[in-house]
Order: sequence, then C-alpha cells, then structure tokens
Amino acid sequence: MKTHLYEIAARRAISRRRLLQGAAGASVLASLGLPRAALAQETPAGPPGSPELRAQILQIPGVGRGSPTDADWQRVGALCLEATKANVAEGEFAGVELTFMGLNNQNLHNFLFRGFLAPWERYTGAKINWIDLAQADYNARLQQAIATGTVDFDILEMGAPFEGDTAGRGLLDEMPDWVAEQIDADDLVAYLKPPVGTWDGKTYRVTIDGDCHTMAYRKDYFGEGSITGLAEVPDTWEGINAMTKALAGTVNDPLTGLPAYGFLDPLKYQWGGFGFYFLADRAASYAKHPADPAWLFDPDTMKPRVNNPAWVQAIQDVMDLVAANAYPPDQLNADPNATAFAQFLGGTGAALTWWGDVGSNARTSDTSVVGDVVGFAINPGAERVYNHAAGTWETPAEGKNFAPNLAYLGWGIYVTNRVSGDERKRKAAWSAAAHLGGKDISLWMAAYPSGFQPYRNSHFNFDEWEAAGYDRAFVEDYLGSNRDSYNHPNAAIEPRIPGIFQYYSIAEDELVKGINGQYASAQETADAIAAAWEGITDQIGRESQIALYRASLGL
Repeated sequence: MKTHLYEIAARRAISRRRLLQGAAGASVLASLGLPRAALAQETPAGPPGSPELRAQILQIPGVGRGSPTDADWQRVGALCLEATKANVAEGEFAGVELTFMGLNNQNLHNFLFRGFLAPWERYTGAKINWIDLAQADYNARLQQAIATGTVDFDILEMGAPFEGDTAGRGLLDEMPDWVAEQIDADDLVAYLKPPVGTWDGKTYRVTIDGDCHTMAYRKDYFGEGSITGLAEVPDTWEGINAMTKALAGTVNDPLTGLPAYGFLDPLKYQWGGFGFYFLADRAASYAKHPADPAWLFDPDTMKPRVNNPAWVQAIQDVMDLVAANAYPPDQLNADPNATAFAQFLGGTGAALTWWGDVGSNARTSDTSVVGDVVGFAINPGAERVYNHAAGTWETPAEGKNFAPNLAYLGWGIYVTNRVSGDERKRKAAWSAAAHLGGKDISLWMAAYPSGFQPYRNSHFNFDEWEAAGYDRAFVEDYLGSNRDSYNHPNAAIEPRIPGIFQYYSIAEDELVKGINGQYASAQETADAIAAAWEGITDQIGRESQIALYRASLGL
C-alpha cells in the first residue's frame, strides 16, 4: 500500500463518534493530515513498566470509545519511548534510512508500526521507508527476495515458521544483548522462548505476538430456549458439525434476525499459506496423538501425514457441511478475513476459530456488533484420535482429544544482514525493533485491534484489562483461552523448517480443488496434497529436512 493510501485510510478510520469527542481534537487534526510534529506532547505517567504508565496507555482511546486512530498509535508510541532513550541519544541516527517490510492486513500491522515509530523517528532522526504487503502476498514476496538474492529491506515483520528460510540461509543479523534487556525477553510465555526466535544458538527475533487459534462463539446461540437448543457450545468437532448441519436453513439469528449459521470455515482457503491453519484446526484434534509429537510429517522419513485417516476426516467434515448447504451463501469466496471481520464480528454465524484479533476487536472496533455476546474457548477436541504409529483410531482416555493449534508461533521483528556492516544503521534497526517489541507497547497491542494477541506473562494481569474498560468475565474468558492453548500438554506446534509455507500454500490450492469438486473424494484431495509435499521435500533436500524437523520437535 502506498503512503498516500495509508493517509486516506487513517482519515477514514475516524468515526463520527470520535469526531464529536472533545478530547479527540489532536487525534482529528493528525488524522486529517496535519504534520505529526504538531501533536501535543504528553508526559508519561510513570517510568517504563510502571503500573501508572500501563494504565495511561490503556486509556487510549479507551474500550468502548471507538476504533483507535493514527493519532492514538502516535500517542502510545510517544509515551513508550522512554525505554529507547536509555539506549539512544536524541538525534543519534540523523541521516539513517531504513526499509521496513511488513503487512497491511485489515489496515493494521504496518499501519500501527508507522504510528508507533513516528515519535521514534522524530527523537532518533532516522527515517523509515515502508514495503506494505497483503497477507496473501507475503510468502511469495519474501520467497522471491530470498530466491533471487534481492533482499531489499532492513527490518522485517516475519513469523517464526520462516526462520528456516531466512536465519537458516544466513540472511538475518544477530540480536545485540542490549535489545533483549530493553524488551524484557524473559517475560515471554514459555512456548515462545528459545528455540523459537533462534537458529544455531543465536537469537534473531523481537517477539511482538503470540499466535494460537482459539474458538470464538456467540453465547446467545446457546442456553435455555436458544436457537440451537443446546445448553452450551459443543467442545468437539463432532458436536460442532452436528450443530452446524442442524442450523442449515434456520432464520432469526438472535442478534440480527437474519438467517442463522453454525460454524464458519473459510472455504476460500488460498491465503498465501495462512489459510491452511484453518483446516489444521480441525485436523489437529484428530491427528495429534498425545504420545506423538509429530502430526504433519513422519519425523524419520518426512513422509506426509496429511493424507492419513485423521486429515481425511478433517477434509470430509468440511465437504459434508458444503453438501448440507450449512454455510452462508458464496462461502466459497470467503477467506479467513471475511469469516472473522465481515461475518462473525458483523453478526453472522455461531462460531469460528481464529487468532486473537477476534477477541481484541469484539469490544474495541466500530464494526463489531457481537461484543456483548461473544465467548471464547480452546479449539474443539475430537471423540477419537488417530494413532499413526499403530495405524488405528483410538478412543482418548479422557473421552476427548484436545490439541490446540499454536498457529504460526507469532509475528516478530527481525533485522536483516543488510545492516550488519554499518554499526550505526544496525543499531538504528534494532532500536526500532525494540521499540515495537517493548513490554508496555505490547500490552496496548494485545488489548486493542493490532493484528497481535497476548504473548507475555505480564499480559495475563486481568486487573489491567478490567481497568482499561473490559469486564472481568470477558477478560478471563478471552485471556484464559489463549493461556490454556499456550500451555496445553498436547498443543500442536508447527515446525520451523525451510519451505513450510510452500507446503501450506500448495495444500491450499489442492484443498480448494477438492472443496470445489475437482477431486472425487476427501481421500483423493489429501493424496494430492501429500504428493505435492513430497515434491517440495525432494526439492529442498529430504535428509536436511528430516534433521531440521526432528530438531523442531525436540527429538
């Protein structure tokens, strides 16, 4: 997205409600295009990490006061700048230019980074140029830069699964020790600590996100006299599927009065590799056996498991719902963004699985209508689990097998080796990364629409969220679903191996063919995915992939 389009989008982000707020004058002026330096200075209420500062930024703009704007992002960035000042002198990077490549998904990610880094640029003297990518274009753009040796960015927003493609090829700059101290890296939740963010014992990542998929559901679809007739939301895929089929053709959604639907799968799975996670949500509970850390490939041979009976069952689930006309019209053209932001938050459907954006947007976005009726849980389990080693289905000891999908291991900020030979530019790049990954600014990003979800132990202080305007029950429900997924003993963790998104992307292509009837069955669809995966493994190198996959599983 070009800079002038960003400015237009920032202007459009102001709702009429925000325009009428007397305290929003500075926000309005900034978002209408006046110079950023004209924004009024605001004094931090306390030092970095203090309860006073954290409470101050959580009131910007305040839960229930409309969607945050560019001016809000700038205010938060300025108030959280004190940690930078401890390591960087004013004007120290004058004349330094850096190129930052990241996402513009849902007008978040890079949009927020621009606002957060505007006061950093003013203080340090550095200038940042932006490469903005749609989510579906991200993998192709990154892989092109790697394959052609034309890495044209100094700072990169990237997920841990890509570390094999970048750190494994020597394309990243190692994190200086002062950065880890500034961002308080010890505060990360356990599953995001090393080896995540590291390669060959060196650290390369400033974590800014803690990804997992959880289930969001409409509480008004359940309970006595509800449209589903169910007391509670089902906690297994078998129950979810039955509910969704039963709702087919039902009218009078309790919130909108429009047709009612059950679970929302994004049937336009082709989303640059990221859409594959939504099939994996279903497959994990069938395929991730508690006694086996692997669920995507066989760790001794790299033979795909994606066409075993567990994955075939997940694909069959979706095909059965398509056949039952259980989805909204034109669901074949609904990608994951549509299911979350247009459908579910807009009042369509009873449930879906997604990242934490649904939770942070439900109560703080102008476009959400479900904030008062939304609930959260870990991903549904399954009434049977496939034992790949034995080649048989088993009934779980507890009656249900749960395997939360820790999808993507979170976004991080990385610095490329383009700056490694210029110490001043290198320090500037790492300072920008540290600012975005700071402990305080991260709390704001977890609590408001940002594209990121809780990832630090300190994010699970319910009192801070309640003081910001969230009600206690919502916070405990939302944060609890994240925490329980992160810490689940049978969590499905993906591997940090080269080409992982090549596997995912080609799986999306074949899956869409299957959903559209180009393959005769779920098994044939899964077999096509497996054959394509075998080709990728052979192209990259089977023996090296085996070694890296086993290492990622801790074997």
